[in-house]
Amino acid sequence: MKKLVILATLLSNLYFINAQETGYFYGGLESNSQWLQTDKGINFLAPEDQFRANNYILMNYNLGKFTAGAQYESYLPSALLGYSPIYDNQNNVATYYFNYKDENLDITAGYFYEQFGSGLILRSWEDRQLGLNNALKGLNIRFNATKDLSLKAVFGKQRYGFEESAGTIQGIDADLSLSGALNIESIDIQLGASYVGRNQDTEGNEALPTTVGAYGGRLDFIIDNFYAGVEAIIKDPDAIANEGQLSSNKLYDGTALQVNAGYAKKGLGINATFRRLENFSFFSDRFAEGNIYNQQVINYVPGLTKQQDYLLTNLYVYNPQSRLIIESFDQRAGEVGTQFDLFYSFKKGSTLGGKYGTKLAMNFSYWGGLDAEYNIENRWYKAKFIGKGHQLFRDLNLEIKKKWSKNWSSAFTYQNVIVDKGIVEGGPLGNKSILANIGVIESTRRFDDGKAARFVVQHLWSEDDRKNWAAGVIEYNFSTRLAVYAADNYNYGGENKTHYYSVGGSYSKGNTRLGINYGRQRGGLICIGGVCRFVPENTGLSANLTVAF
Repeated sequence: MKKLVILATLLSNLYFINAQETGYFYGGLESNSQWLQTDKGINFLAPEDQFRANNYILMNYNLGKFTAGAQYESYLPSALLGYSPIYDNQNNVATYYFNYKDENLDITAGYFYEQFGSGLILRSWEDRQLGLNNALKGLNIRFNATKDLSLKAVFGKQRYGFEESAGTIQGIDADLSLSGALNIESIDIQLGASYVGRNQDTEGNEALPTTVGAYGGRLDFIIDNFYAGVEAIIKDPDAIANEGQLSSNKLYDGTALQVNAGYAKKGLGINATFRRLENFSFFSDRFAEGNIYNQQVINYVPGLTKQQDYLLTNLYVYNPQSRLIIESFDQRAGEVGTQFDLFYSFKKGSTLGGKYGTKLAMNFSYWGGLDAEYNIENRWYKAKFIGKGHQLFRDLNLEIKKKWSKNWSSAFTYQNVIVDKGIVEGGPLGNKSILANIGVIESTRRFDDGKAARFVVQHLWSEDDRKNWAAGVIEYNFSTRLAVYAADNYNYGGENKTHYYSVGGSYSKGNTRLGINYGRQRGGLICIGGVCRFVPENTGLSANLTVAF
């Protein structure tokens, strides 16, 4: 009720500010639901709340330079399987805001989303598929001091379910176009600096710091077709925790370094990224570290690997490992690694390009744990900058896209991947690795009136984990509005020889889309944009409805 009163007050004030102007509403509705069913074939027992739904209604009202809005959410009777239990049986106005914006000033009061630099030091954002919404509630100010200098300031508490985190977040960020300020035309140079701090009551523990800050700087430049950038961050000493319990009162600092460089011109693109994270978990509540639901995370640390599109290439994915763990047999201090991308287009009319051209994409990524020495008795560790840490993930993949005619195209993918089994299962690292080779052939045939057929054949070879897999997808579009599909993901090399089948379709009209599917969900990591969540195996009927207005 309190949130509804606040929202009504905001909208009333907005109306009286510009009573002579005509404003407009815009927003959207999204409903995701599932009906879970017991399935002995995958040893899944349907929970008491067989029906589950996540619903979101977003309403915004704009009137000139002023905008106000709110998002209502319901998770009744429970949130979808694999989402944080803090949402179960909850419904309320989750976020609301009031914004003023002109050419040089942008002020938001209420809930807001913000990002400093690449997000490595601060990113508040929403991803409904991940069950992630870490909006900040407070004040956000953006100011263009000059045409070359922009400033941001944030102050508030982070959203945690329908409540707020225990810690208060404050931060400031500056972006300077050095080439603009110095009238340099041959090179584009951007400088940036950030500070983000978490202030939290120590609850009488004098060994803990009240405020933990992170300080970062970045440099990006572009010269003709070449670009490069570097971002470095240090974090004040802080205690380390694991799912609500402090490991000790000892404090440890953290660091992050990311470097990227690339070259791009027509038909050719090259990009390389290096990143090193040491004890670089950053939460709005010191006790939140170790949670598996991406709750109360201040910064953005995605997995820097190729984002895959197919059933089997998404079987073994990488979840970043930035935590520090000392007092356990599963010791770790962070990660270090690299990713390399190459894109090349063969010219039309050439031998390899053919009449319609051919596109080649290659990706390589390698991530390992930091090479470190640990002393459990005295609770200290020492990590090398790179060293020879345990291999966590290595991926080599090649993709060729070929258009045979105006209506027929294909894609061929090969992947060779090695991943620590602890990454896949969310358990201890370093016990065993999984090696797999994956091949994918995809073809699409387009017809008149928006009709199209898509076929995907996949195979995974492995002597580890659950052995060999085969998968296939058939999709048919009756028009640009209506599509149906059938898919099967078959673990024929495993002990139980399990089929993870799925059938469904979607219908779209205007700004409305309805999707329905029935089948089995393979358990494991689901990753979006390099951020992952664990989903247990399940069987059932699911539906998705989105409406934009």
